[in-house]
Amino acid sequence: MQHTAASHQPTPPFNAPAARRLREALGMAPGHVAYGMRASYGLAHITPETIIAWERGDAAPMAGELTALAGALWCSPGELIGAPRTLREHRLALGLAPEDVAREAGVDLQAYLRMEETGDWRGNERQSSALAGTLRLAPRAFSTVTGRDTQLAELLRSAATTRWQAYVRPLTRLVPVQRREAEDVLHEMHLEYQALMTATLSWGGGTAADSGDTGRDFLDRILDEFWSRIRHA
Repeated sequence: MQHTAASHQPTPPFNAPAARRLREALGMAPGHVAYGMRASYGLAHITPETIIAWERGDAAPMAGELTALAGALWCSPGELIGAPRTLREHRLALGLAPEDVAREAGVDLQAYLRMEETGDWRGNERQSSALAGTLRLAPRAFSTVTGRDTQLAELLRSAATTRWQAYVRPLTRLVPVQRREAEDVLHEMHLEYQALMTATLSWGGGTAADSGDTGRDFLDRILDEFWSRIRHA
């Protein structure tokens, strides 16, 4: 059993094939990597068997272990992380300390750590812009890791089904997209949704139930529809 502080942290997404590929490219055996992590990072619990288990996908390194493994393999932590899914994982992928991100975003460290833990970003527009820049977040990734996807989807559904103009400003305050493009995309999606509802009833003797199913399908994939049309962040 591991008794390090890192063992109490969530496990980042680990790219096991990349770890093995990087080790083999360096001509290192699992024992060499384990020794490097013990000697340079003080992780006395790491053994060759630990490295093998990670590379097989039977286990995964905790955050501190992943940083040490990257050091032993002469690579960045990002090269060992799968697709980041959370605010914390994006930070780890860039090898940044929470203090660095909090400082760059202009938020208190403890407040940042709470937001990172809950996935509920509470920063204002300036802080959100700074966070996106620091973590190199594309607009869609920013929306996801800051816990805004649900709110965004509700807003988009309302814009598609009611008066879209009322949702332009709330949308641009929620996610970093340009106002003009937001207007164009919301208008386009509103027209498409209304056309789908009308076409289902008009063509081939469609029923109100058919129309409802078609409309629900469109609204179910509303986030994908929106982001596929956004070109400029």
